[in-house]
Amino acid sequence: MRYSVGVDIGGTFTDVVLLGEDGSVRTHKVSSTPHDYSQAVVGGVREIADAATISLQAIDEVIHATTVATNTILEQRGARTALLTTAGFRDVLEMRRLRIPVLYDLQYDKPPPLVPRRHRFEVAERMGPRGEIWRALDRDAVARIADEIAAAEIEAVAVVFLHSYANAAHEREAVAILRQRLGRDVYVTCSADILPEIREYERTSTAVVNAYVGPVVERYLRSLASQLHDASIDAPIRIMQSGGGVLTAPSAMRKPACLVESGPAAGVIACARLVREAGYANAISFDMGGTTAKAAMIEAGEPARTTEYEVGAGINLSSKLVKGGGYAIKLPFIDVSEIGAGGGSLVTLDASGSLKVGPRSAGAMPGPVCYGLGGTVPTFTDAVVTLGYLNPEHLVGGRVKIDAQAARQALTAAIAKPLGLSLDAAAHGVFAIAVANMTRAVKAVTTYRGRDPRDFVLVAFGGNGPVAAVEIARSLAMPRILIPPAPGVFSALGLLFSDVEHEFPRTVMRRMDDLAATSLDAVFRELEAEAREVFRAEGHDLAVVEFRRVAELRYSGQAYELVVPVAPGLPDRESMLRAFHAEHERTYGHCSIGDPVDLINAKVIGRESRTAHRHLDRDAVLAAGISTVVARPPRRAYFGARWGHIETPILSRAEIAAGIAGPAIIEEFDATCVIPPEAKARLDAHGNIEIETGDAA
Repeated sequence: MRYSVGVDIGGTFTDVVLLGEDGSVRTHKVSSTPHDYSQAVVGGVREIADAATISLQAIDEVIHATTVATNTILEQRGARTALLTTAGFRDVLEMRRLRIPVLYDLQYDKPPPLVPRRHRFEVAERMGPRGEIWRALDRDAVARIADEIAAAEIEAVAVVFLHSYANAAHEREAVAILRQRLGRDVYVTCSADILPEIREYERTSTAVVNAYVGPVVERYLRSLASQLHDASIDAPIRIMQSGGGVLTAPSAMRKPACLVESGPAAGVIACARLVREAGYANAISFDMGGTTAKAAMIEAGEPARTTEYEVGAGINLSSKLVKGGGYAIKLPFIDVSEIGAGGGSLVTLDASGSLKVGPRSAGAMPGPVCYGLGGTVPTFTDAVVTLGYLNPEHLVGGRVKIDAQAARQALTAAIAKPLGLSLDAAAHGVFAIAVANMTRAVKAVTTYRGRDPRDFVLVAFGGNGPVAAVEIARSLAMPRILIPPAPGVFSALGLLFSDVEHEFPRTVMRRMDDLAATSLDAVFRELEAEAREVFRAEGHDLAVVEFRRVAELRYSGQAYELVVPVAPGLPDRESMLRAFHAEHERTYGHCSIGDPVDLINAKVIGRESRTAHRHLDRDAVLAAGISTVVARPPRRAYFGARWGHIETPILSRAEIAAGIAGPAIIEEFDATCVIPPEAKARLDAHGNIEIETGDAA
């Protein structure tokens, strides 16, 4: 029998799922290794194969979600990067957009450009907006700049010329010269290969991000492949990209900017599959791990997607309103709101004596105080251990020992005593503030998008998501929650049901009234031909590749577009306009049917479904979650001033099949689910814990 492995790296744990072709499932967790993440990946795959008593040669695919690209940007440890651009446009990165994310803060400092000014080089050339050559490329100048780049010991170069989306000839000439003179030791990015679309700043920023993280991602993936090979695992590696599809490792090395939200995307894909099977149309995916909490919206069974994203702004999100705090990346993203609130979030008092939870995290090392690995600052995990929500002795089936007394002492010294509170009140205050922070992430993908969260079911997963899920749902008046089987490794499971996906865009910039259907159809056909060539070159079976057409439209004079689907065949302009007006109404609360509409970009999305031949044995998933859980006596848990301490039963998932009323705590190998008073829980037909939130008062 053949097996596939999904591996998701988190800030604290690395999750591993082994899926057999018969639907059998095994799950595993190992501590992340921040100094070299590939060590945890290889070690986790070895350990899960040993536990399943299978040969490593039986693994025919490793699908991986990685935080390498994100961390490289957040920690400012990317490659020494240069920018080669059109004369006069050296400071596009400096000027960027005027927006800032903090209202009324006139002193707000945007993050410094990833390329310092001394490493931004100008060259004489000019393309017109329709692709006409206004000034030929100065090839000799490019050669001289290449020598300067070599002398400056630059590791990566982004080539971004004005209007290259319309004609990339000059960019490709410059790239060829750079590669010839600099050799393979310097990573070169051509903006037309990464983002052949309008908007000079976004295209420049995206290309620069790609170059900045390129050498780091390339070294990581080559090292991972080498270590897997040394461990006798010769299976191909596929990498989750931010838009929800997976890439081959060589494609990921060429376009590493696609990996910035690699991990969060996997969980949303798994959530979309779950809600379709459970019969729900709309859901909010909520993933809380050790470092961050992520939320995403699913409508009609499909994740919401966007191309407006900024990374490095404290809360990573796509928003038309909150901009200017990070580095713009205009690539396909699942629309995820991410905030620094996880199990390892540090609990501190600020200069005014106010309680803060996050965004800084204890990470994998030293981790929460209760882990006994050297942590001294209390965390969210220490607070929920103190409240009695988490097992006071161990987690992850005994792999992580818990020192509950150390957690209580740290929280008392750092928070309770300075604030003059009881330990219980301090711990519950930490919990309440963390819930408020995480509620922001859910609002960012619902109310800030014109959606009412009460119309959605909340799907909570990750190691800590089920702990806080009910209180988050209650704060938003959401009546129902689903906790999937194996919630702590749910994102890794989602990797195994992700499709291979590529996007192929082209800027059109034409008034819809002036655009002939045959002309637009010709554009889509050219993009589909390009897509087929890429999928064919990667070795995919074109017979199972689906090509989907979409268009980005806006009212004339607007600055941003909305995405609408385009049916196969000759495009129907009236249908496209109706879809656009409806989407504008839904997103902004109004539309203007009589106003002219512009088509900005046409896109083809190619997707090879890899899930048709895969299935999941739900009984095996449930067994994987409860196999290491033993019966435990009730324990005292604190549910706030209204309820105080309650002797709370500790149950397994299997024990709530017929339904229970809270309070209760459901312990599993990889996560803990808290059912507070007045909430009810049962198992649905798919093994999900279905929770009715009850009275939120």
